[in-house]
Amino acid sequence: MAAQQEDVRPVGAQDAVTGRAQDGATTVAADRAARRRARVERLVAEMTAEEKVAQLVGLWVGADASGGGVAPHQADMSGSIPAFEDVIAHGLGQLTRPFGTAPVDPVVAARSLAASQRQVVAANRFGVPAQVHEECLTGFAAWQATTYPTPLAWGASFDPALVEEMARRIGETMRAAGVHQGLAPVLDVTRDYRWGRTEETIGEDPYLVGELGAAYVRGLEGAGVVATLKHFAGYSASRAGRNLAPVSMGPVELADVILPPFETALRHGGARSVMHSYAEIDGVPSAADEWLLTDLLRGRWGFEGTVVADYFGIAFLQRLHGVAGSLGEAAHLALRAGVDVELPSVDAYGAPLLAALRDGTVDEALVDRALRRVLDQKAELGLLDEDWDPTPPAGDAVVLDDPVGRDVALRLARESVVLLENRDGVLPLAHGARVAVVGPLADDPMAMLGCYTFPAHVGAQHPDVPMGVDVPSVLAALRERLGDVPTARGCDIESDDRSGFDEAVAVARDADVVVVAVGDRAGLFGRGTSGEGCDATDLHLPGQQGDLVRAVLATGTPVVLVLLTGRPYAVGDLAEGAAAVVQAFFPGQLGGQALAEVLTGHVAPSGRLPVSMPRDPSGQPGTYLSQKLGQRSGVSDVDPTPLYAFGHGLTYTTFAWSGARALDGDVWPVDGETRVAVDVRNDGERAGTEVVQLYLHDPVASMVRPVVRLVGHARVDLEPGQSVTVEMTVHADLASFTRRDGTRVVEPGDVELRLARSSADAEHAVRLRMDGPVRTVGDDRHLLSTARVLTSPGGR
Repeated sequence: MAAQQEDVRPVGAQDAVTGRAQDGATTVAADRAARRRARVERLVAEMTAEEKVAQLVGLWVGADASGGGVAPHQADMSGSIPAFEDVIAHGLGQLTRPFGTAPVDPVVAARSLAASQRQVVAANRFGVPAQVHEECLTGFAAWQATTYPTPLAWGASFDPALVEEMARRIGETMRAAGVHQGLAPVLDVTRDYRWGRTEETIGEDPYLVGELGAAYVRGLEGAGVVATLKHFAGYSASRAGRNLAPVSMGPVELADVILPPFETALRHGGARSVMHSYAEIDGVPSAADEWLLTDLLRGRWGFEGTVVADYFGIAFLQRLHGVAGSLGEAAHLALRAGVDVELPSVDAYGAPLLAALRDGTVDEALVDRALRRVLDQKAELGLLDEDWDPTPPAGDAVVLDDPVGRDVALRLARESVVLLENRDGVLPLAHGARVAVVGPLADDPMAMLGCYTFPAHVGAQHPDVPMGVDVPSVLAALRERLGDVPTARGCDIESDDRSGFDEAVAVARDADVVVVAVGDRAGLFGRGTSGEGCDATDLHLPGQQGDLVRAVLATGTPVVLVLLTGRPYAVGDLAEGAAAVVQAFFPGQLGGQALAEVLTGHVAPSGRLPVSMPRDPSGQPGTYLSQKLGQRSGVSDVDPTPLYAFGHGLTYTTFAWSGARALDGDVWPVDGETRVAVDVRNDGERAGTEVVQLYLHDPVASMVRPVVRLVGHARVDLEPGQSVTVEMTVHADLASFTRRDGTRVVEPGDVELRLARSSADAEHAVRLRMDGPVRTVGDDRHLLSTARVLTSPGGR
């Protein structure tokens, strides 16, 4: 229930990731580390220029040069990928997605990877293997691997402990298959819901994104897999929500909204890799931004790992951004900025970089700097050890989808379902009621899966190959519980064809209650309504789905509107007519079961919105982190007030809050902590989960501030009649903000800590006086609050 998870390990234990002795307890680990450092320095000294740059590139064997849809401009880039044997002659830095490029049996893929590693080791004179990376945002992106809920669903759970458990399980399967690095988590903060990659973000609040992102990192790194923070930085703030569009942002917004999740994931997660963004902020591409990748990331934050390129991002400096006249110049800019590894394959860091080294355009010291970081990481992973064995730890027992993983996926899916509206108690569905299920997503397993799941990301290009995992639809899962349920599709997701409306209306008219399942299809670059490159011009439901819902509402049968989406849509008039509204953000392979359990009452909903739900489809999408002028002010006929606010969510019981209080008096030192508490009681007749949220309101400051912003939360599970006290401890650093000169300060003055059910629904406000002089806050600042849930006197 704590808002901050402590990384507690036994005293004297050896770190499973780095092999370093944690308390000086063993000299064996220290000796091993010393030998690894010595070998790294020996390799740097003895490698030729060709051998050095070979360690700074990846190789994507089997990448589709037809532009089949994994990365932008893939058709332009992947046609020049050289032969495997030619590349590995001098060594190889990374192998790109040996599992995640095509559907391959996991055992076969693991054997093939081991064989490739043996080739790499045999081909280069130092016997250095490649580091292997894969996508893992919603699970190990491999055929037959468990598919977990999308990050937006993690955000809806408000449960860092469960996210960490999920990530550890993902990391264990990857490590067992011979994979060393995962390209996750995404720490972009949603700024415009029209952006297609909204589904990949954890939400619109930097505190929540950072906290859950750090939890994911702890899980993945705890399993021995390098976590890669992406996309650093600003990618999600593109103009008009267009993928790869320029970012118009000042340094204050960058410092206070975009950067904190990365800082939190490094400090509280221990990530060992960062991926630069495709973005250009105020004309400076991230891949060429020395301030961002070196001065800030390494100088101020102390990051010691590797910076890897987003796919083709270095070449984009020439081909898209136009800040380099050649690939050699692009390589120079990226190396100088601090990009250590070019992914996914050899381009700028190949022949162009070698040529620039020979003619003196690039200083070899820049190559050596990146090389040390790459080799240091390989050493940490054991890849430089004399006894390193390419045989995957799992051997011939490579099982990527098992009961343990499915159990975690199901629990997270359950916690991510958000009940937005429930008029007249239509949910849970009454026993014996005649239920119908209609809509284009009613019987579609893909409705559960986001863009970066293997079936959507890769499997869609192989339609003759089975999905690889069992994914029940909403209809299938409801039929398991209710028996035969009549259904009708009504329409497709995007099509203008309305010929199925009459059938859907007839089915709905004959039912006591009708579940209408609508939303998105995840895809890549225009092959979906949500996902990378699938941006929206407005926030209407795609296609004719809105009109389908209206037609069903007109029957008079109570409607349970189920939204299966990758972004929040504006469904104001639909929600007003529906008896109940349920939101699920691509809840993974067991999302259909989780939804059926919530609809039938076997599980009480506990999700909360990680994004606001806008009211007007063609209005001005924005997040709850708005200043007073960003809210309705009477000077415009456009009302940005959301339909449902960030943090909103209902359940099947009621909770009473009382006794909100400041435990340390009403003075909060500008350099200290304060504690607030509230008593919460389940007044209903069934168990449920309340999510107590804490928001900071700073009414007067030297810079314009958001009206409220999240600074803590706690999930509270309560039986009927049970009472607890929720106590939160907040350091003054969480009240800090950035001034125009770049300094971060805490200012004295009056503030409120609001104990709330959502960003717009505060139950209590605790008024405090921040006392002391203006204080400058350093990079060692407190980033997370803590929460305790205590049994109240007299409570059960």
